[in-house]
Amino acid sequence: MAIYEIYSHPSLVRYKTSVFTKATLFLLIVVALTYIPPLLVAYRSHGFWLKISTYEEQPNVRFQYQVLMIVGTSTSGDFLAWSTFANFNNLQGDNLRFPLVTAMEEDQNLDGKMDRLNFRLELPLQPSEQVYNVQFILTFSYKLFRMSTFMMQSMAYAYFSSSIPGSQFTVNGDLKLHQREPLRHKGVDTRYNVSIFNDGSPFASAYDVARVIASYQDRNVTTTFSNQYPVWTAGRAADAPFVINAVIRYPVEIITYPF
Repeated sequence: MAIYEIYSHPSLVRYKTSVFTKATLFLLIVVALTYIPPLLVAYRSHGFWLKISTYEEQPNVRFQYQVLMIVGTSTSGDFLAWSTFANFNNLQGDNLRFPLVTAMEEDQNLDGKMDRLNFRLELPLQPSEQVYNVQFILTFSYKLFRMSTFMMQSMAYAYFSSSIPGSQFTVNGDLKLHQREPLRHKGVDTRYNVSIFNDGSPFASAYDVARVIASYQDRNVTTTFSNQYPVWTAGRAADAPFVINAVIRYPVEIITYPF
Protein backbone atom coordinates (compact mmCIF):
# COMPACT_ATOMS: atom_id res chain seq x y z
CA MET A 1 0.00 0.00 0.00
CA ALA A 2 1.43 3.39 -0.95
CA ILE A 3 2.11 6.08 1.69
CA TYR A 4 1.56 9.73 0.85
CA GLU A 5 3.06 12.74 2.62
CA ILE A 6 0.25 15.02 3.48
CA TYR A 7 2.07 17.74 5.49
CA SER A 8 5.63 18.50 6.68
CA HIS A 9 7.02 21.22 8.90
CA PRO A 10 10.81 21.59 9.66
CA SER A 11 11.77 22.34 13.28
CA LEU A 12 14.96 24.29 14.12
CA VAL A 13 16.06 24.73 17.75
CA ARG A 14 18.96 27.08 18.59
CA TYR A 15 20.55 27.62 22.02
CA LYS A 16 22.50 30.86 22.40
CA THR A 17 24.65 32.09 25.25
CA SER A 18 27.48 34.52 25.99
CA VAL A 19 31.09 33.47 26.58
CA PHE A 20 31.12 35.33 29.88
CA THR A 21 28.88 33.11 31.95
CA LYS A 22 29.06 31.27 35.24
CA ALA A 23 29.57 28.01 33.36
CA THR A 24 32.63 29.40 31.56
CA LEU A 25 34.05 30.72 34.83
CA PHE A 26 33.51 27.36 36.48
CA LEU A 27 35.29 25.59 33.60
CA LEU A 28 38.28 27.94 33.82
CA ILE A 29 38.55 27.42 37.57
CA VAL A 30 38.45 23.65 37.18
CA VAL A 31 41.17 23.72 34.51
CA ALA A 32 43.34 26.04 36.61
CA LEU A 33 43.01 23.86 39.71
CA THR A 34 43.81 20.79 37.66
CA TYR A 35 47.16 22.01 36.28
CA ILE A 36 48.53 24.99 38.23
CA PRO A 37 48.77 23.66 41.85
CA PRO A 38 50.75 20.52 40.85
CA LEU A 39 53.14 22.69 38.84
CA LEU A 40 53.65 25.04 41.79
CA VAL A 41 54.27 22.14 44.16
CA ALA A 42 56.78 20.59 41.77
CA TYR A 43 58.58 23.91 41.30
CA ARG A 44 58.78 24.81 44.98
CA SER A 45 59.85 21.33 46.05
CA HIS A 46 62.33 20.97 43.15
CA GLY A 47 60.86 17.54 42.52
CA PHE A 48 58.58 15.07 44.24
CA TRP A 49 59.60 12.86 47.16
CA LEU A 50 63.12 14.30 47.45
CA LYS A 51 64.66 14.24 50.93
CA ILE A 52 67.99 15.91 50.11
CA SER A 53 68.76 18.50 47.47
CA THR A 54 71.57 20.85 46.47
CA TYR A 55 71.95 24.45 45.40
CA GLU A 56 74.74 26.87 44.56
CA GLU A 57 75.73 29.84 46.69
CA GLN A 58 78.64 32.22 46.99
CA PRO A 59 79.54 32.17 50.71
CA ASN A 60 80.16 35.36 52.63
CA VAL A 61 83.73 34.81 53.83
CA ARG A 62 85.89 37.25 55.76
CA PHE A 63 89.43 36.83 57.04
CA GLN A 64 89.50 37.06 60.85
CA TYR A 65 93.12 38.30 61.03
CA GLN A 66 94.07 35.37 63.23
CA VAL A 67 97.32 33.67 62.26
CA LEU A 68 99.50 30.94 63.73
CA MET A 69 102.80 30.23 61.98
CA ILE A 70 105.66 27.83 62.69
CA VAL A 71 108.77 27.46 60.52
CA GLY A 72 111.44 24.81 60.95
CA THR A 73 114.94 26.28 60.86
CA SER A 74 116.83 22.98 60.90
CA THR A 75 116.34 19.29 60.29
CA SER A 76 116.85 18.57 64.00
CA GLY A 77 113.73 20.33 65.32
CA ASP A 78 114.73 23.98 65.73
CA PHE A 79 111.94 26.39 64.87
CA LEU A 80 110.64 29.93 64.93
CA ALA A 81 107.02 30.76 65.68
CA TRP A 82 104.58 33.64 65.86
CA SER A 83 100.85 34.15 66.12
CA THR A 84 98.28 36.84 66.73
CA PHE A 85 97.59 35.27 70.15
CA ALA A 86 99.49 36.82 73.04
CA ASN A 87 99.40 33.67 75.18
CA PHE A 88 100.94 31.59 72.40
CA ASN A 89 103.70 34.15 71.87
CA ASN A 90 104.46 34.21 75.60
CA LEU A 91 105.10 30.46 75.48
CA GLN A 92 107.70 30.63 72.70
CA GLY A 93 110.60 32.29 74.52
CA ASP A 94 113.62 32.66 72.22
CA ASN A 95 111.72 30.94 69.40
CA LEU A 96 109.40 33.93 69.00
CA ARG A 97 110.08 36.06 65.91
CA PHE A 98 107.80 38.91 64.85
CA PRO A 99 107.12 39.12 61.10
CA LEU A 100 105.73 41.79 58.82
CA VAL A 101 102.22 40.77 57.74
CA THR A 102 99.98 42.23 55.05
CA ALA A 103 96.52 40.95 54.11
CA MET A 104 94.01 42.22 51.57
CA GLU A 105 90.67 40.78 50.51
CA GLU A 106 89.25 41.44 47.04
CA ASP A 107 85.71 41.62 45.71
CA GLN A 108 86.59 40.97 42.08
CA ASN A 109 83.06 40.96 40.64
CA LEU A 110 81.75 43.77 42.88
CA ASP A 111 78.81 41.73 44.20
CA GLY A 112 79.37 42.73 47.82
CA LYS A 113 81.08 39.44 48.74
CA MET A 114 84.81 38.90 48.96
CA ASP A 115 86.30 36.51 46.39
CA ARG A 116 89.89 36.02 47.56
CA LEU A 117 92.48 36.78 50.21
CA ASN A 118 96.00 37.91 49.37
CA PHE A 119 98.19 37.13 52.38
CA ARG A 120 101.88 37.93 52.70
CA LEU A 121 104.20 37.34 55.65
CA GLU A 122 107.86 38.35 55.80
CA LEU A 123 109.83 36.65 58.58
CA PRO A 124 113.22 38.25 59.36
CA LEU A 125 116.07 35.75 59.71
CA GLN A 126 119.64 35.82 60.90
CA PRO A 127 122.25 35.25 58.16
CA SER A 128 122.98 31.81 59.62
CA GLU A 129 119.32 30.74 59.82
CA GLN A 130 117.61 28.66 57.16
CA VAL A 131 114.00 27.53 56.68
CA TYR A 132 113.26 23.90 55.79
CA ASN A 133 109.54 23.68 56.47
CA VAL A 134 106.60 25.94 57.15
CA GLN A 135 103.06 25.53 58.43
CA PHE A 136 100.41 28.10 59.19
CA ILE A 137 96.74 28.44 60.08
CA LEU A 138 94.47 31.31 59.05
CA THR A 139 90.94 31.67 60.40
CA PHE A 140 87.80 32.92 58.65
CA SER A 141 84.20 33.87 59.27
CA TYR A 142 82.00 31.77 56.95
CA LYS A 143 78.30 32.51 56.33
CA LEU A 144 75.52 31.15 54.10
CA PHE A 145 72.05 32.67 53.74
CA ARG A 146 70.19 31.52 50.62
CA MET A 147 68.47 28.23 51.59
CA SER A 148 70.20 27.60 54.91
CA THR A 149 71.21 30.30 57.38
CA PHE A 150 74.58 28.99 58.54
CA MET A 151 77.44 30.71 60.35
CA MET A 152 80.76 29.29 61.50
CA GLN A 153 84.37 30.09 62.26
CA SER A 154 86.56 28.12 59.87
CA MET A 155 90.22 27.79 58.99
CA ALA A 156 92.76 27.15 56.25
CA TYR A 157 95.87 25.08 56.99
CA ALA A 158 98.96 24.81 54.81
CA TYR A 159 102.18 22.85 55.27
CA PHE A 160 105.28 22.33 53.17
CA SER A 161 108.65 20.72 53.84
CA SER A 162 111.83 20.48 51.80
CA SER A 163 115.33 19.14 52.28
CA ILE A 164 116.58 22.28 50.52
CA PRO A 165 116.37 25.51 52.54
CA GLY A 166 114.01 28.02 51.01
CA SER A 167 113.59 31.75 50.67
CA GLN A 168 109.89 31.83 49.83
CA PHE A 169 106.80 29.67 50.03
CA THR A 170 103.94 30.50 47.66
CA VAL A 171 100.62 28.68 47.71
CA ASN A 172 97.43 29.26 45.74
CA GLY A 173 94.20 27.39 46.49
CA ASP A 174 90.51 27.38 47.39
CA LEU A 175 88.75 27.58 50.74
CA LYS A 176 86.28 24.76 50.07
CA LEU A 177 83.27 23.77 52.15
CA HIS A 178 83.22 20.16 53.36
CA GLN A 179 79.95 18.63 54.62
CA ARG A 180 79.46 15.32 56.39
CA GLU A 181 75.76 16.09 56.74
CA PRO A 182 73.22 18.37 55.04
CA LEU A 183 72.82 21.86 56.43
CA ARG A 184 69.72 22.67 58.41
CA HIS A 185 67.07 24.48 56.39
CA LYS A 186 65.16 25.98 59.33
CA GLY A 187 66.35 28.54 61.83
CA VAL A 188 69.87 29.89 62.24
CA ASP A 189 72.64 27.29 62.57
CA THR A 190 75.46 28.68 64.74
CA ARG A 191 76.70 25.48 66.40
CA TYR A 192 80.17 25.90 64.83
CA ASN A 193 80.34 29.66 65.18
CA VAL A 194 83.03 29.35 67.84
CA SER A 195 86.71 30.24 67.79
CA ILE A 196 89.15 27.76 66.28
CA PHE A 197 91.64 28.52 69.06
CA ASN A 198 91.05 28.76 72.78
CA ASP A 199 93.05 31.97 72.79
CA GLY A 200 92.25 32.64 76.43
CA SER A 201 94.17 29.56 77.53
CA PRO A 202 97.74 29.98 78.85
CA PHE A 203 98.57 26.32 78.14
CA ALA A 204 100.62 25.17 75.16
CA SER A 205 98.15 22.36 74.40
CA ALA A 206 95.56 24.95 73.35
CA TYR A 207 97.80 25.94 70.43
CA ASP A 208 99.15 22.53 69.48
CA VAL A 209 98.53 22.30 65.74
CA ALA A 210 97.70 18.59 65.80
CA ARG A 211 95.14 19.10 68.59
CA VAL A 212 93.60 22.12 66.89
CA ILE A 213 93.18 20.24 63.62
CA ALA A 214 91.81 17.13 65.37
CA SER A 215 89.22 19.22 67.22
CA TYR A 216 88.30 21.03 64.03
CA GLN A 217 87.88 17.77 62.13
CA ASP A 218 85.34 16.57 64.70
CA ARG A 219 82.89 19.02 63.17
CA ASN A 220 80.39 17.84 60.58
CA VAL A 221 80.84 21.04 58.55
CA THR A 222 84.29 22.51 57.92
CA THR A 223 86.36 24.26 55.30
CA THR A 224 89.56 22.91 53.80
CA PHE A 225 92.34 24.68 51.98
CA SER A 226 92.15 22.51 48.87
CA ASN A 227 93.24 22.55 45.24
CA GLN A 228 96.59 23.84 46.46
CA TYR A 229 99.50 24.69 44.18
CA PRO A 230 102.56 25.12 46.44
CA VAL A 231 105.82 26.58 45.14
CA TRP A 232 109.04 26.38 47.18
CA THR A 233 111.75 28.86 46.20
CA ALA A 234 115.33 28.11 47.23
CA GLY A 235 118.29 30.44 47.49
CA ARG A 236 117.91 33.19 50.09
CA ALA A 237 120.20 36.19 50.41
CA ALA A 238 121.85 36.56 53.82
CA ASP A 239 119.87 39.66 54.79
CA ALA A 240 116.58 38.67 53.12
CA PRO A 241 113.49 37.55 55.07
CA PHE A 242 111.66 34.31 54.52
CA VAL A 243 108.44 35.12 52.65
CA ILE A 244 105.06 33.39 52.69
CA ASN A 245 102.67 34.32 49.90
CA ALA A 246 99.20 32.79 50.03
CA VAL A 247 96.25 33.38 47.72
CA ILE A 248 93.07 31.86 49.12
CA ARG A 249 89.98 31.98 46.92
CA TYR A 250 86.36 31.80 48.11
CA PRO A 251 84.59 29.84 45.33
CA VAL A 252 80.88 29.29 44.71
CA GLU A 253 79.82 26.18 46.63
CA ILE A 254 77.32 23.39 45.98
CA ILE A 255 75.42 23.15 49.27
CA THR A 256 73.56 20.04 50.41
CA TYR A 257 70.44 20.60 52.50
CA PRO A 258 67.35 18.55 53.54
CA PHE A 259 63.74 19.18 52.58
